[in-house]
Amino acid sequence: MVRFTGLLLGIAVLLVASGVQAAQWRLVKDEAGIQVYLQQIPGSSFQAFRGVTRIRADMPRLLALQDDVSAACAWIHACSEQKLLKHEGDLSWAYSRFHTPWPVQPRDSILQVTTTRDNDGRVTRILRGVADYLPLQQGFVRVSKVEGFWSLTPHEGEIEVIYEVHSEPGGSVPAWLANSFVVDAPFNTLQGLRELAEKP
Repeated sequence: MVRFTGLLLGIAVLLVASGVQAAQWRLVKDEAGIQVYLQQIPGSSFQAFRGVTRIRADMPRLLALQDDVSAACAWIHACSEQKLLKHEGDLSWAYSRFHTPWPVQPRDSILQVTTTRDNDGRVTRILRGVADYLPLQQGFVRVSKVEGFWSLTPHEGEIEVIYEVHSEPGGSVPAWLANSFVVDAPFNTLQGLRELAEKP
């Protein structure tokens, strides 16, 4: 099974740089056991998001859901299609397409995913946009920048899941769509992943 983060939310970039991490996170939604935080990014018109929840499942099951690239659109917010482009050891490259409401042109993105495993059992998947990996596709606006990560930490029968992303979606995006996306993307993605992972 391919090792891939399943997190193809290509419209949001994660803040890994320590300087960015030091900025203020604001809790904007706390519902159904999922917390969503937003953060202003200097020099960007688009906010970063952080989603946090706990999932009652073991690590192999959670990773298997993330690794199933073709099926991951079932739980990734706004995802319409995605496929694995390449896989080498702990590195994967994936192409994703996303729904957008009319009249906004659909987006696509290409992510490089790096998976690391710590001695305490935590799994981290670093997401980095590689917009030039493939030529532009007709009918789609390429997400110009993505940075983020998944953090999966085991806690006595549960997995604490943190999903952070910041992105530059490319082209023109109305403020109402940008503002709703950064809340809906982490909430709906974590909710969908949790429902599948906890299904008997």
